[in-house]
Parts: sequence; structure tokens; C-alpha cells
Amino acid sequence: MLSPRVSIVIPALNEERNIPHVFDRIPEGIHEVILVDGQSVDNTVEIARRMRPDVCIVSQTRRGKGNALACGFEAATGDVIAMVDADGSADPGEIPRFVAALVDGADFAKGTRFSPGGGSNDITRLRKLGNSFLTGIFNMCYGRNYSDLCYGYNVFWRKLVPVLGFDACSPRREDGTPLWGDGFEVETLIHVRVAKAGLRVVEVPSYEHSRIHGVSNLNATRDGIRVVRTMLAELGPWRRPVEAPPMVAAVASAMLPPAASPVLPLGPQSYAPEESVPS
Repeated sequence: MLSPRVSIVIPALNEERNIPHVFDRIPEGIHEVILVDGQSVDNTVEIARRMRPDVCIVSQTRRGKGNALACGFEAATGDVIAMVDADGSADPGEIPRFVAALVDGADFAKGTRFSPGGGSNDITRLRKLGNSFLTGIFNMCYGRNYSDLCYGYNVFWRKLVPVLGFDACSPRREDGTPLWGDGFEVETLIHVRVAKAGLRVVEVPSYEHSRIHGVSNLNATRDGIRVVRTMLAELGPWRRPVEAPPMVAAVASAMLPPAASPVLPLGPQSYAPEESVPS
């Protein structure tokens, strides 16, 4: 079997000092690198083009990380999509490990900092405690056994993008309020819809590095509340806020098995898809 073509989607806003490090770590043979620019006012785009002349630059249609990812997913042409942050916290050199999990049978490979081979030099004790609490709520609500909910390093087959139900085309609202999923809640929203669709998921050990330059916009209390709100808003049989795309349930029911199954934690060199749990 030929190796799948990988599209790396990198949302970026004023990351000119971090882009060189991220691009230097991209493995050889990647099909395409898509940098989604959130209207940067520095030289993010220019440096990206200088570092990698073949980079695909996509401009966001609205604001927020969720919208950036939606735009990047729509532009991707590879077999596999890898979500990589532009701040240097996620190592693109780990992508082959995620892809190996997909080739071995998984639909979706999510990074975890809390299994053998993973780790973090950025997470604080308070954030780790909060992440554990939120992961427990998620597992209880959605029948999974994840070890790390709040980590944004994810790799999955591009053919499953419709299951996520993202909207890259709608215009901004006149009052400026974001559409559902446009903000940082997008990562939780992805995991919720993956779980509800019954996708086969593996956790891949990953090491989180500190942001190289700049200051993170994360806020433990604010973002924790946003994660809980997202989980509760999506509870129920394909129930979601009215502005979310209505196609998700139909696509998932046609493409995927009806029963969700728990995630299988994996060691650093072991990748195998979870087995479906009989209903």
C-alpha cells in the first residue's frame, strides 16, 4: 500500500517568529502545507513563503481558530489531514506516528500527553487537573476512555471532514458574534462529533513543547467553561445549536457504524485501531 498523502493545516495569526521552527520540523514527503492566515499584521505569510515556496496560503473567511481549521480542511487535497499549531508547541516530526495509526486501521488519531512516550513541558499543575476533570466529563457523556481531551494535535482521514460538519463559507454575522465552532471550542467539538459518529480512534503519545515566542491566549477558567458548554450543547441524538450545519447526522449515519467505542490507549511504538463494542 502506498503511503497516504498528508495535508498539514496550520492556523496562524502573527506567528512570524515561530513559523521557521515549525516548518523546519516538517517531515520530507509531505503532500502539502496549508497555512491559514487570520489576517496577520506581521510577516507571517511572507516568511512562510520564503521558508517553503510551495506553501498554500488560505485566508480565513471569519475569525477564530475553528474557522481557520474549517478553511484549511476545505482547501486540503491529501488523503490525510494533520492539525498542527503554529506556535511550536506541537512537533510536525511526529506526524508519521499518527499516520501509522491511520494506516493500521484507525479513522482518527488524537495526540495524548499522558501516556508512555508523551509529555509536556508547558502544562501547569492547575491546567493538568482541569484537563483531567474535563476529560472525565467527556468520557462519561460520550462513552470514551480518553486520557487527554484538551490537546489539539489530531490527524485523520480527509474523507471524514463532512462528519465534523464545519462551515467555512457562511459570512460573518452583522453583530460580530462568532458562529458555533469558530472559536477555541473547536477541538472539543471535533472530539464530540467523532465520538457521536462512532469513529475508530487511537491515542498517539505526543510531547507538547512550550510556545517558542509570544504569549498564549489560553485562559484556564474561561476556556474550561467553554469546553463544558460545548460538551453539553452537543448532547443528545444529533442535537446541536440551530446554526450548526444540519448535514452531520445524515452523513454519519450513512458512512459510519452506529455505536461508539472506547479509545484504546497506545504505547509509543504500538498502533492498532480500537474494536467496536457490541451493542
